[in-house]
Amino acid sequence: MSDTVRVGIIGCGGIANGKHMPSLARLSNVEMVAFCDIIAEQADKAAAKYGSPGAKVYTDYQKLLADKSIDVVHVCTPNISHAEIAIAGLEAGKHVMCEKPMAKTAEGARRMVAAAKSSGKKLTIGYQSRHRSDSQYLHQAIREGKLGEIYYAKAHAIRRRAVPTWGVFLDEEKQGGGPLIDIGTHALDLTLWLMDNYKPKMVVGNVYHKLSQRENAANAWGPWDPKKFTVEDSAFGFITMHNGATITLEASWALNTLQVDEAKCTLCGTEGGADMIGGLRMNGENYSRLYETKVDLGAGGAAFYEGKTETDADREARLWIEAIVNDTDPVVLPEQACVVSEILEAIYSSAASGKPVYFE
Repeated sequence: MSDTVRVGIIGCGGIANGKHMPSLARLSNVEMVAFCDIIAEQADKAAAKYGSPGAKVYTDYQKLLADKSIDVVHVCTPNISHAEIAIAGLEAGKHVMCEKPMAKTAEGARRMVAAAKSSGKKLTIGYQSRHRSDSQYLHQAIREGKLGEIYYAKAHAIRRRAVPTWGVFLDEEKQGGGPLIDIGTHALDLTLWLMDNYKPKMVVGNVYHKLSQRENAANAWGPWDPKKFTVEDSAFGFITMHNGATITLEASWALNTLQVDEAKCTLCGTEGGADMIGGLRMNGENYSRLYETKVDLGAGGAAFYEGKTETDADREARLWIEAIVNDTDPVVLPEQACVVSEILEAIYSSAASGKPVYFE
């Protein structure tokens, strides 16, 4: 590979414009050379703003993948097409960054893992919450044994009234679900990663459609159309791991609560505990006395890179490109993201059947 990494963007909508393309544009060794979207105008706009000279525009992702000069593709499409496009990209010899969740279904996620292994190319998933300063600090503290064995955790993804009313977010067919697969996926990924525990044993779940059918409902992004709201408005899961650890997962776009936290977790271990509620707090016992402390995540540390403030998204993009250039593992391994998809699907399945789902 040359010193310059050539990237193609597939899907030029909200997440591509909000995260992927701005962060890639700030990397000196990256050129965005191709853009694809089923709406040609969106691809044209992206190419004009972020493209290298002579950048190509497509409405068919297969034509983009046929360009052998492209090293990496970023898949920023609705969930329903994640697996199809990511697998095609890997088979075309590209490294692939796919937006979260890994796939609409667990079966699709498993096929993506298999394709990465057989192609020898790198695959990662866009779980940028791992790159936050609080996440990085806590990850290091846990690896140093500060919490001991973590046996109980809560994964938080609660919004009071913030239903995304644009795009296909409310479309079950295209997305596979609502807040559970959209924001619950971030909270669960972060929790599993911090615990370093990817062996679920049993899942029980419930999903609700309690507020979704209300007309002119109060909402951060304006009222939703109840006829188009085909996904759940909230979901809750109880997960037992093989080593006996317990995780509770809560996710909502619309819930009558004042306790709102998104992509956060609470961890309880044998030596101490931590939570991300209102900032990173750690607690434990020293010299037969209980203590709690709020961690100052101000200037310094991982939030700064070469003298500049680095956002979570920028850090995610930089470390992903560095993994390609240096031929190292990406921060988010596909096998890890696959377990997230399997647990989410188990919660939906349990809710539908009214029975627990057991993992082999």
